[in-house]
Amino acid sequence: MGFTQIDVGTLDALVGLSDELGKLDSFAESVIKKIAQYIGEVMEDSKDKVQENLLANGVDLISYLTRFEWDMAKYPIKQPLKNISEALAKQVTQIEADLKTRSAAYNNIKGNLQNLEKKTVGNLLTRTLADIVHKEDFVLNSEYLITLLVVVPKSSYVQWQKTYESLSDMVVPRSTKMIAEDAEGGLFTVTLFRKVMDDFKAKARENRFMVREFYFDEKELKCEKEELMKLASDKKQQYGPLLRWLKVNFSEAFVAWIHVKALRVFVESVLRYGLPVNFQAMLLQPNKKSVKRLRDVLNVVFKHLDEVAAASIMDPGMDIPGLQLSNQEYYPYVYFKVDLSLLDSS
Repeated sequence: MGFTQIDVGTLDALVGLSDELGKLDSFAESVIKKIAQYIGEVMEDSKDKVQENLLANGVDLISYLTRFEWDMAKYPIKQPLKNISEALAKQVTQIEADLKTRSAAYNNIKGNLQNLEKKTVGNLLTRTLADIVHKEDFVLNSEYLITLLVVVPKSSYVQWQKTYESLSDMVVPRSTKMIAEDAEGGLFTVTLFRKVMDDFKAKARENRFMVREFYFDEKELKCEKEELMKLASDKKQQYGPLLRWLKVNFSEAFVAWIHVKALRVFVESVLRYGLPVNFQAMLLQPNKKSVKRLRDVLNVVFKHLDEVAAASIMDPGMDIPGLQLSNQEYYPYVYFKVDLSLLDSS
């Protein structure tokens, strides 16, 4: 990796850096998982195509890993290790902050659009009527008359036609017309005098005819339609630039994360094996069935590097004096896992 030129600094500084890099590793991984999962959310109906958008420097993640080379231009190594770590942390933190801002703006549009779209589904008792009613269906601007909208069950159409004129006094004869229908029933207009409106509503309810609380307001209906169109347009306009930003910054964050891993390997190896720097970093990708077998082989090959740790692996009940490992994995070699299951919900 070309780190042999680096001034590694004091032991205390390395121990502190090891701790910081551990936190940065977890943080960077959480950020790339958030981006990957958000790409899935944004792509909605094309979720099966998410994986092909998760690239690092234009190649798939395994190809990037297996051909990894330290990016000297982006992260120059002729500087203290802490500076490199801080530059990586700053970059990932900025990406996370931008993700929060951009996702909040897009989710706001998407949420408002979904709320409006929800109003266009459902039955005639609850759904919006903006896309159903027309001005000519109503008697408007009359001091005495008003047109009501009544939801009538399909089984009661005949009863409605026979009885609506007599549900109260002062109902305009032959004023009913069905203007919409769904699986459950129809939406009928009826015109009557304003002063009998409450009486008509009560009698209608007794006969299982439900009067919708709706009064025709052309401006309001126009605003609702325009808002729906505007939100749909805004979402469409933001989709392309947002997806491009997500893909670019997924790549940036992933590349940064793998550099953090490389830095951790270097720092832990110096802490474990001392100076001069003399070690080889490897990338191993075993299939699930062979993980335990690989561990056993590696332990045999490298047990001479740390006899006590190797013995404790052979005998898990053995305590290593002065080594508080709790649940951490510890081997006679430096080991870090690279988890590429970025779209898992966990």
